[in-house]
Amino acid sequence: MRIAVTTPNGNVGHHLTRMLVRAGIRPLLLTRHPESIAAELAPYVDVAEADSQDAAQVVAATRGVDAIHWVDPSVMSDDPLTDYARATDALVAAVTENRIGRVVFQSSIGAEKRHGVGEIDGLAATELALDALDIDVTHLRCGYFFSNVLLDPESLRAGRLTTVLPVDAPMAWVAPRDIAEVAALTLLNREWSGRRVQAVHGPEDLTWARVAALLTEELGREVVVERISDEQMRQGLLEAGMPEAMADAVLGMSTGMREGFVPEQERTAVTTTPTGLRGWVREELVPALAATR
Repeated sequence: MRIAVTTPNGNVGHHLTRMLVRAGIRPLLLTRHPESIAAELAPYVDVAEADSQDAAQVVAATRGVDAIHWVDPSVMSDDPLTDYARATDALVAAVTENRIGRVVFQSSIGAEKRHGVGEIDGLAATELALDALDIDVTHLRCGYFFSNVLLDPESLRAGRLTTVLPVDAPMAWVAPRDIAEVAALTLLNREWSGRRVQAVHGPEDLTWARVAALLTEELGREVVVERISDEQMRQGLLEAGMPEAMADAVLGMSTGMREGFVPEQERTAVTTTPTGLRGWVREELVPALAATR
């Protein structure tokens, strides 16, 4: 089975690539920067240069592929939803022209709303486009990545987290490695068919207050969380260099799921994954903070 992986250096992709290699698969890695693939992987992978928003490049790179793990790349953009649409068009063209029969799509909790969830609206549109094709497709509706706390490492070092969500509202938090594991198992499992939605909820729902408390315990210094206004969040994103449309799309991912949102998929043995926040902090956050000091 020929499996292609997009964003192979991403939070999920770098785990997924190594899992497939360990499973005896020689994955095809699609990337805009082939030189960025780790040298240690070179004997075990094939690499194709392709921009996920360029249909011609994606079609050319995926000839002979049987299955693909697809990520709509989030890039700094003046028009992020149009970029998502271009990525969707590239995927649909590749699946159609190359007769790729199986897709595992990295989506998000909130995509079931279809509209009003910022950047996630782009993922919802990809889901709908894939559902319209005569293929086997699994949408991985993922919770909030643990790794998102590293988006602002300086604030984290200073002991401050910010959110526009209620700090005592529980939601699904998940380790990117667990998403990669579900993706790998889904790609390798030949028993499923048709359209599937597979939520990836992590081991437990966490509040922002609980996250701050766990970080305080594990990092050995106080970490507090502050709920800020939507406008404060937007201004902070703009000051960080985001274009207005991008800032609005990022903010919308939180505000669109703030009032009474309940994920379509319940927490069950199927949607629950094992890696807890405490373990992730020890294994990944602490080394990452040291590396970016």
